[in-house]
Amino acid sequence: MKILVTGAAGFIGYHLCEKLISLGHVVVGLDNINDYYDVNLKLARLKNLGISENQIEYNEYVESELHNEQFIFIKINLEDQKNLPLLFEGNEFDLVCNLAAQAGVRYSIEQPMKYVESNIVGFVNLLECVRHAKVKKLVYASSSSVYGMNDKIPFSTEDNVDHPISMYAASKKSNELMAYTYSHLFGIETIGLRFFTVYGPWGRPDMAMFLFTNAILNDKPIKVFNNGNLSRDFTYIDDIVAGVEKTLLQPQRNNKSYSLYNIGNGSPLELLDFIEAIEIETGKKAQKNMLPMQPGDVETTWADTAALENDFNYKPNTPIQLGIRSFVGWYKEYYS
Repeated sequence: MKILVTGAAGFIGYHLCEKLISLGHVVVGLDNINDYYDVNLKLARLKNLGISENQIEYNEYVESELHNEQFIFIKINLEDQKNLPLLFEGNEFDLVCNLAAQAGVRYSIEQPMKYVESNIVGFVNLLECVRHAKVKKLVYASSSSVYGMNDKIPFSTEDNVDHPISMYAASKKSNELMAYTYSHLFGIETIGLRFFTVYGPWGRPDMAMFLFTNAILNDKPIKVFNNGNLSRDFTYIDDIVAGVEKTLLQPQRNNKSYSLYNIGNGSPLELLDFIEAIEIETGKKAQKNMLPMQPGDVETTWADTAALENDFNYKPNTPIQLGIRSFVGWYKEYYS
């Protein structure tokens, strides 16, 4: 099939493109390559997909030097109401996977308008394109952050999520609501995926896995918020991609036009235990700087993945030790 993947230069998007190409699909990757974090990391991911930096121009197709016409890249903003519709007119996409978004919980408190532009205006623009191009299915990234201060755990997609505590979470909740509206009005099949703390090789530099590994290996202190009294449902990148692949390519058992699924490991890990596992893999002790809770943070995340297991017969299962070993190995190689 011909599949559009937005956020193709991002952490999850890059890995998904690799997977879909390996399965024989034709992939068009879209990204605006913004500078929220190190652009060089995004360009390195694209290079692995056969896209050279000097070829990239706004709204210009670039054919992969590795995969030829099986992977095409284009640099566009999701909120571009002129060129995004033209992209859809020029391609007959069978499926669309939207992983493009302005990321970051804490950054959303400082720069809320960036989240409105990309995550809200951009998402509506994408929905309009999907609608008019009569695309069969849209799978899009939501986030575990929509659960906010919910104290019922594990988090279920049946839970109320009307109390987001960051602009990032509010923008993701809005995506789910807008997707529901388009499913209801226009019969578009939409699937929202609530990702839980994704980590692994080629991960984002603003995430805990990267920050801790970088600091420990370079003998710098790490910031431990809420004095370490946090736990996260850390989910390895391969498990996330497998979940996206199944929801994108397989038919649902429930035959609904609108669905939401958690993709998480289903076993939260204490932050201090997570740090200890990184210490074991790096062979170095962390210098911990204990700090209070940060605005927008929650104490615990924990995914109930029963719906994903029931409808797609899939459950993430990569052990944390294996995932951390893989990340630390990649980090050492990439940064020499």
